Amino acid sequence: MAPRPGQPEQRGPLLPGLLLVAAALSRPAAPCPFQCYCFGGPKLLLRCASGAELRQPPRDVPPDARNLTIVGANLTVLRAAAFAGGDADAEEEAAAGGVRLPLLSALRLTHNNIEVVEDGAFDGLPSLTALDLSHNPLRALGGGAFRGLPALRSLQLNHALARGGPTLLVALDAALAQLDELRLLGLAGNALSRLPPAALRLPLLEQLDARLNALWGLGPEELRALERDGGLPAPRLLLADNPLRCGCAARPLLAWLRNATERVPDARRLRCAAPRALQDRPFLDLDEARLRCADRDADGRGEEVELAGPELEASYVFFGLVLALIGLIFLMVLYLNRRGIQRWMRNLREACRDQMEGYHYRYEQDADPRRAPAPAAPAGSRATSPGSGL
Repeated sequence: MAPRPGQPEQRGPLLPGLLLVAAALSRPAAPCPFQCYCFGGPKLLLRCASGAELRQPPRDVPPDARNLTIVGANLTVLRAAAFAGGDADAEEEAAAGGVRLPLLSALRLTHNNIEVVEDGAFDGLPSLTALDLSHNPLRALGGGAFRGLPALRSLQLNHALARGGPTLLVALDAALAQLDELRLLGLAGNALSRLPPAALRLPLLEQLDARLNALWGLGPEELRALERDGGLPAPRLLLADNPLRCGCAARPLLAWLRNATERVPDARRLRCAAPRALQDRPFLDLDEARLRCADRDADGRGEEVELAGPELEASYVFFGLVLALIGLIFLMVLYLNRRGIQRWMRNLREACRDQMEGYHYRYEQDADPRRAPAPAAPAGSRATSPGSGL
């Protein structure tokens, strides 16, 4: 009902609502940790880039933080419950079910010189869905490092495993086996000679990034592990920039790629690194008949001998064709310059004949006895004449 002219409006119901809104807006926000930057919004974002002076995760992270980024620090070791306080009380609190960062969903820890990740390092982060540990020189990883991450969907370990050796790969295999909800796994740039078996068996995995490693190929067991039962979609695999050995052991991978090219988006970028006869050849363009193995070498060195035969024959044929072409060009040049060559030969012959005539004339002059010098008179003898009277 509209108020009559001159009658004051009824503001009773509106005033309490305005007071509630003012109280909500005046609520003090959680303080930002020292040496960090906090960005407000629908999801609170913290970025800590404090250099070498930051040696452990900040303990006073606001409980409503959704995204936390720490870049360029010197964390070195991530101890148990490192993001729940990192002390004994925090470990007991996490074990009892209490958490300090219940809403944190994304944690980025790149370029922080992290070398060790202990068991339970991420305890107290039940909502974490994305974890990035790329570009850290990891040397040791606990088999239970990811045990407190039931909702983790993305794990990035790019350029982080090259220094750990076989021991780190065994621990990684045990740690990955606990991530049943994982969808994306990044293992690029780690010099891996084989993929972790647990990574291939993750039931919900959608993409595995294995670029820039030392993979010679994938065996039949690894290819079977990538298949999924029960109608689940098989994961995509990124394999570019790996030194594939194009021998008989690569036949299963070649057949698998041709039947499921969409499973490897960068399949056209795959190149052969060995043997020399097939070096830098596109892998998908090869014929399985050319992927041979020699019986004498189990390590594949005999492949080069087997594959070099046809290539060497082709090289000889090509070399012969080049020589024939050069000979044909030479004969054509001779034919086009035949008159000049004949004139040059005639001049040369005349010059040689004049030279020989000169030698012959000199020989005849030297052989004439009349031009021979008179013998010299003996010493002490005197010449006598008929009229001398002696």
